[in-house]
Amino acid sequence: MEKGFFITVEGGEGAGKTTLLAKLEQYLLAKGFAVVSTREPGGIEIAEQIRSVILNPANTRMDSRTEALLYAAARRQHIVEKVLPALEEGKFVLCDRFIDSSLAYQGFARGLGIDEIFSVNQFAVNDCMPDFTLYFDIDPVIGLSRIHADQNREINRLDLEHLDFHQRVREGYLKLVDRFPERIYLINAGSSMDQVFEQVKRIVDERILTNP
Repeated sequence: MEKGFFITVEGGEGAGKTTLLAKLEQYLLAKGFAVVSTREPGGIEIAEQIRSVILNPANTRMDSRTEALLYAAARRQHIVEKVLPALEEGKFVLCDRFIDSSLAYQGFARGLGIDEIFSVNQFAVNDCMPDFTLYFDIDPVIGLSRIHADQNREINRLDLEHLDFHQRVREGYLKLVDRFPERIYLINAGSSMDQVFEQVKRIVDERILTNP
């Protein structure tokens, strides 16, 4: 059996990642692929428990390094329990956030250093890196306005950060796009959902469907 394909989606708050990942799942299923969709932090019981600690709005005293280490711990358990088994079964794994989130949020926006956070996460992922990553780029002002307009969305600890933090997150992501151009694709997420998904399909078709 051939090894599966690991695709991650990234972006700032309100970029539409979750909706677009669901549309991508349906697109791949319609093509006949076996697909597992998951998220970080979370995806399995232990990681979901860690997620509840990280994103709890009451935990405003959390140290930045503690935050980074908790993300890495959740990531490790998630990989071992869910990602690697699915890949070994030849499935497509679609993950809402992965290592690039830690690099952008904790490494750059928190000021801990992209290289330092990458080193911590290399220990966690043990060479399990995405085949490619879709980064949905959006102006934080627009992204945050989407969040505040969605009354069904749960407010988490990161939503309490000031605008300048989210602007640094975007800057961090753009640095990652420059650093890993062979892996990360920048997609303009400020357009309509249909227009954004057309960009996604073109990339996926190029990377997977025409070159399986």
